[in-house]
Amino acid sequence: MKLKVESKAEILHRNVPPDWYQRGIKENLGQRFWHSCRFSNIAKLIEDSDGKILDIGCADGTFTKLILDRSKATLVIGVDILSSSVSYARKRFFKNKRLKFQVADAEKLPFKNNEFDAVFCLEVLEHVLSPGKVLQEVRRVLKKEGYAVFLVPTENFLFKFIVWPVWENTRGWVWKGTHVQHYDHAKLKKLIQKEDFDILAEKPFLLGMLKAIKARPK
Repeated sequence: MKLKVESKAEILHRNVPPDWYQRGIKENLGQRFWHSCRFSNIAKLIEDSDGKILDIGCADGTFTKLILDRSKATLVIGVDILSSSVSYARKRFFKNKRLKFQVADAEKLPFKNNEFDAVFCLEVLEHVLSPGKVLQEVRRVLKKEGYAVFLVPTENFLFKFIVWPVWENTRGWVWKGTHVQHYDHAKLKKLIQKEDFDILAEKPFLLGMLKAIKARPK
């Protein structure tokens, strides 16, 4: 029997529990507040859809389901590098036929060109080894008239020197060492533009610690 070899991304994130977001939002006030702000701001960028949407880095499916509810899409597919998270999401939402989950590498998506009406990549690009490849893949699978939403933490003083170090050394220890890319307020925009996207909207929030960008292929 051939043994599966873990990728670098899987190794980096192997400590993350499969129910991390669902449980954290339920049990921890800080996580509930952070993710409530996170999604209320992202929701303003979501368009109604009668097509297919891709959610990269779906984890336990918490935000995939919120994207579905807000967009009213026919189908939302969530992908994640961790098979444990995908298995959990499948079991959690098995009754919902408009949600599908599968294991996939964001740098090599298993989908056809021009397949999706929208692609979401929320707090993912700081975790990947080659963000340029991820953006190229997003552009490839996205319809010409579609849109993508990217979200990253911006390394301002508050996040870099207070929030993230405290988080990594307390409840959030499972994320220690998983941020392999770092973004300021300008870097993400430049990276997106470099990969032939037009910027539709920029939205910093949570005291500038998070920044969302909505973009469309040129």
